[in-house]
Amino acid sequence: MTLKTTIAQLEEVQAAITKILEGGQDLGRGDKRLIRARLASLSEREQVLLTRYYAEQGEGVGARNVGLIRRD
Repeated sequence: MTLKTTIAQLEEVQAAITKILEGGQDLGRGDKRLIRARLASLSEREQVLLTRYYAEQGEGVGARNVGLIRRD
């Protein structure tokens, strides 16, 4: 089993969100119906992955790039 990187998972979630926004949540033809993942669930997952990605990149809430500290 291959583990996907955070960015790969994030891209998949964002692609799924785009499909829903462009084509709708429910698809149907005749007596068959397909319901894509719920937009709310995908949005929550996107936030989790974004938080993880920023933490991996050192850009989390507590991380700041202040450059060199001057000591006078």
